[in-house]
Amino acid sequence: MRSFRGRMISNQLAKFVFLSASLFGLLVLFVLLYRVIEQGIGWLNADFLTGRLSTQPEKAGIKGAILGTLWLMAVVIPITTIVGVGTAIYLEMYAKKGKMRELIQTNIANLAGVPSIVYGILGMTIFVRALDFGNIVLAGGLTMSLLVLPIVIVSSQEALRAIPAFLGEASYGLGATKWQTIRSVLLPVALPSILTGSILALSRAIGETAPLVVIGIPALLMPIPMSIFDKFTVLPMQIYYWTMDSSLLAEYANLAAATILVPLTALFLLNASAIVIRNKFEQRF
Repeated sequence: MRSFRGRMISNQLAKFVFLSASLFGLLVLFVLLYRVIEQGIGWLNADFLTGRLSTQPEKAGIKGAILGTLWLMAVVIPITTIVGVGTAIYLEMYAKKGKMRELIQTNIANLAGVPSIVYGILGMTIFVRALDFGNIVLAGGLTMSLLVLPIVIVSSQEALRAIPAFLGEASYGLGATKWQTIRSVLLPVALPSILTGSILALSRAIGETAPLVVIGIPALLMPIPMSIFDKFTVLPMQIYYWTMDSSLLAEYANLAAATILVPLTALFLLNASAIVIRNKFEQRF
């Protein structure tokens, strides 16, 4: 009886601790959103979204930062999707089990936990200096791709491992080749989980600042980027600099809050679309 009563007390205590942790996280998120919306909503308008950067807060806009972020994603998305999913398929379907596979798998898992600033140093060394790209969109996109590739690879591997074995065996039994099985059977089933992991990785890429600071991406009075070979800035960089400048001029804090609302809205839309697409595919398969 005492043992049963002790387990019940421990269960209620654990429930209380976990509920308190969840409510605390939600409270912090609510306070953060309230503070950002309160400060920035009055500055968020069409002129702010389509205007150029300016030293005068009332005339400042983030058109260049928005286009820079879009161009950056135009580099990151195809690289991370093709290389990340391709690597996961190779490791799960083609690579033979052994020390070499385990070594690659261990290094990929370790790379997922490396601080982002290390990737910035790597990008500066390889893309900015060795390949002499300079601080253009292409160099930034390749650097951010290195940052999120381990996340895409690991999530894609987990998605492939979760597929019931009988699906692949049935495909082989009907005479399909390995690639036909992967393309027509395994990938469609794993697509919802792969898509979810990829969107989470891209969300991290959109919000990262440290690697771009290291490779020398500026944020003040930049021209509008028109291709991946132009100099650029991105929304997180602009938020970073305006937050620093808020100690000199209070209006910069409002500009930073208004800028935060833009990627925040984009991330909510991305995650919502991922949920919708995932549910659609789960119903189909």
